[in-house]
Amino acid sequence: MDDLSSLITGFQIALSWQNIGFMAIGVILGIVVGVLPGLGGPNGVAILLPLTFGMDPTSAIILLSSIYWGALFGGAITSILFNIPGEAWSVATTFDGYPMAVQGKAAEALTAAFTASFIGALSGVILITFVAPLVAQFALRFGPAEFFAVFLLTFCSFIGMGRENRAKILASLCIGFLLAAVGLDSISGDLRMTFGSTELMRGFDFLIVVIGLFGVSEILLTVEEGLVFKGKQARIDLMVVLRTWAGLPRYWATLIRSSLVGMWMGVTPGGAIAASFMGYGLAKRFSKRGKNFGKGEIEGVLAPETAAHAAGTSALLPMLALGIPGSATAAVLLGGLLVWGLQPGPMLFVEQKDFVWGLIASMYLGNLAGLIIVLATVPLFAAIMRVPFSFVAPVILIVCAIGAYTISNSIFDIWLMLIFGVVGYVFKKLDYPLAPLVLALVLGDRAEDAFRQALLGSGGSLHVFIANGLVTTLVILAMILLLWGPVSDLIATARGRHAGKAAEAAE
Repeated sequence: MDDLSSLITGFQIALSWQNIGFMAIGVILGIVVGVLPGLGGPNGVAILLPLTFGMDPTSAIILLSSIYWGALFGGAITSILFNIPGEAWSVATTFDGYPMAVQGKAAEALTAAFTASFIGALSGVILITFVAPLVAQFALRFGPAEFFAVFLLTFCSFIGMGRENRAKILASLCIGFLLAAVGLDSISGDLRMTFGSTELMRGFDFLIVVIGLFGVSEILLTVEEGLVFKGKQARIDLMVVLRTWAGLPRYWATLIRSSLVGMWMGVTPGGAIAASFMGYGLAKRFSKRGKNFGKGEIEGVLAPETAAHAAGTSALLPMLALGIPGSATAAVLLGGLLVWGLQPGPMLFVEQKDFVWGLIASMYLGNLAGLIIVLATVPLFAAIMRVPFSFVAPVILIVCAIGAYTISNSIFDIWLMLIFGVVGYVFKKLDYPLAPLVLALVLGDRAEDAFRQALLGSGGSLHVFIANGLVTTLVILAMILLLWGPVSDLIATARGRHAGKAAEAAE
């Protein structure tokens, strides 16, 4: 009851006209941040952070967190309309979102994505509101071995539950792991596979690779097909929204499962990127229309968006309750809290009760405002679809180049973007999946660091990965998911042979 009364007080604080104005401004800025490839939520929040130092801490955190909500929503726009992920966690959204746009269902895809984003974020906020003490205590149990087990679970689910050729999935994963190993070894300090290049010392930035693999490669494919823009005009009106919403209840299991996956990955923290891939993989495996994923299934849009936004929102929980940021954006917000003289952790809920609950209330309102604003402004972005692709392609390429350059202010990154654009083009022509490569590139170095730190702590003994019930459960679950696909295939093959013999015997 105390928490409920505190939440009501928080709504009273968040619903002041001043804070509502900051909320709307933040969401709009966040949408722009999410749409621009390479900028991203953390960078957008970091750029505007100095402007909030003279503001009231509650108003400042509402403005910055609203930028985050807007970026979460905005990343889906270019992913669906142009097959260019505006945010790292929007990669999985392109798999079915862009094919839907090609089929003239861009409005339905965008409505589904924004609604799923709202549901995922709402589930994360509810988690923060009611389960904060329990989850925070649980997160303290995670060490290097547990982190590695979470990453292992993600990789195994992608291999075992994927429906593509598993040899191609493994090949793509291995290339991703190889790319993730380039640069400065964070543990030993050694340089790996830099070949004397100072530019490669920092490794391959994820966003540069993604912009090339998805954005530039799509332009190359379209040029090959004669500059015919495959996207369709998107007009979101009330009837489209209501029709899409009316069909969502049939996917309740996917929405709940993806929300749970996202909350788990956000708190542990596996991250929004891993959550989006895992949510998509699980939806693809358990869906009755799993074979159609990648061809324009609305369920393939709902799953990654729900999981990613649940993870992105839940990542704020350990930051507030423990002072441990669960994401890059949470780390930036943590810095802001410290500048404002606020110390995140359990005492924050006692010493700054109005601030905490005002922030939590603004999460509910900010996500609702974000959903309304993106549904209202998408036609502005969708209007670009009417422009001939011969004019749009150079603009997209320039935006991609600007996004790649601004990451490290390096011309070398633009060349890398173009190189990975060719790589993505070759992958698509040879029918190799890009998702495993991207997943391994993002999580490969983090998984390696966690694995090596666990071994260093145990004196080189692999027993550390079965040392307690939590890590053992995660490893066993990873092995089950890894073998799920092959075993299912063997069972299906055996049943097919048995059915064939029965039919021959009947004849």
